[in-house]
Amino acid sequence: MAKYSRQLKLKLVRQYLAGVAGTGMLAQQHGVARTSLCRWIAAYERHGVQGLRKKHSGYDAQFKMSVLSHMWQQNLSQQQVAAMFDIRSPGHIAKWERQYHAGGIDALAPRPRGRRKTMTCPDHEKPVEENVPDERTREQLLKENEYLRAEVAYFKQARCPASGEEAGRAKEKTQIVQMLRSQHPMAALLKAAGLARSTFYYQVKVLASGDRHSELKTRIRTVYEYHKGRYGYRRITAAIRQSGQIVNHKTVQRLMGQLKLKSLIRAKKYRSWRGEVGRIAPNLLNREFSAQQPNQKWVTDVTEFNVLGRKLYLSPVMDLYNGEIVAYQMSERPIFELVHTMLKKALARLGRDERPLLHSDQGWQYQMAAWRRLLAQRGLTQSMSRRANCHDNAAMEGFFGILKSEFFRLNRFESIDALKAGIKQYIHYYNHERIKLKLKGLSPVMYRTQPSTA
Repeated sequence: MAKYSRQLKLKLVRQYLAGVAGTGMLAQQHGVARTSLCRWIAAYERHGVQGLRKKHSGYDAQFKMSVLSHMWQQNLSQQQVAAMFDIRSPGHIAKWERQYHAGGIDALAPRPRGRRKTMTCPDHEKPVEENVPDERTREQLLKENEYLRAEVAYFKQARCPASGEEAGRAKEKTQIVQMLRSQHPMAALLKAAGLARSTFYYQVKVLASGDRHSELKTRIRTVYEYHKGRYGYRRITAAIRQSGQIVNHKTVQRLMGQLKLKSLIRAKKYRSWRGEVGRIAPNLLNREFSAQQPNQKWVTDVTEFNVLGRKLYLSPVMDLYNGEIVAYQMSERPIFELVHTMLKKALARLGRDERPLLHSDQGWQYQMAAWRRLLAQRGLTQSMSRRANCHDNAAMEGFFGILKSEFFRLNRFESIDALKAGIKQYIHYYNHERIKLKLKGLSPVMYRTQPSTA
């Protein structure tokens, strides 16, 4: 009994010809192999309903030889020849071709069914028959000779070290066939290489067009070098998309691997213990590091840098709406004037009705009466982390980590003045140019100044 009935084959073929669905969808819906459905369609278009009947597999040697000769002369595929001669499976043609090249036309003769009546001796013990005429025609012998010569020439080149270490790949196979096609027939070379004709011409087109990603590689390297190795493949993808070019992040990741470009920044984890709540001000932020509008939540802290034994202290304040550094101040001494001047700069940027929550750790500067009095005068609410718990001020700590990994550790400074100038330049870059994926691929200033969608 046939695996698929003629009614099912006819139904699927007619649905395809009527434009109901494609071969892939029809095959998936009915649990049929897509290659089988394509074969039924080709057989129906050439032979009608009779092409869908169950076919016998008993073909004589002359029929097989005529099929092979037509395929070689017309340079057809096995699927095309199977549909043309109404053969049940293209695999039969591949088998006949192997048999012919192994033993000539005699090997195409059907074997008698049943068990052999007499035992046969091995081939190497068979007596050599003399004066046995070769039944192959001159054309067949020339065809076989051409193939054998092409096969020998192909495998000589495939073993040659100049052909590359992986001569089995389609690209290398195409290069070898291209090299030998002026000396041998194309069909014989493709058969020796085990290369489909469509694959060969595709590889020829790829080789002729050169590196199709050359322009993208140049743009990737430009973005990488502009940001001094601080960007990984995700940010580089976002930067390229902002310029209007659609690119997949996996393509960028693969090309960066080929270019040996890797982000110089390594993520670091920080572990701490859960401290007590400060007595000066409660932890009102409570790790809610997001804001719905600018100047709603601010965070601040102080960090230090060491250059040739001299220290520089930086005190910034960050807006949690977009991660922008609102104001900052630098000093060579950790005095109260450092944070006091920074706070005055930040307050100068506030509107009349803006009163953000200002969060900090429990540093001595933020516990002073002058700091708390200035906050109260402007109506700002003070929030403080729990003791010895950096996670409560993770947003500010994260900025310090980025600043030191992307700027401080990648450069050498001969003086404190050079470090001050570099920090000023980097903070401007951080606010205006460095994109953030959580800000839809925009920099903090670009995100804050983008047109409202309301």
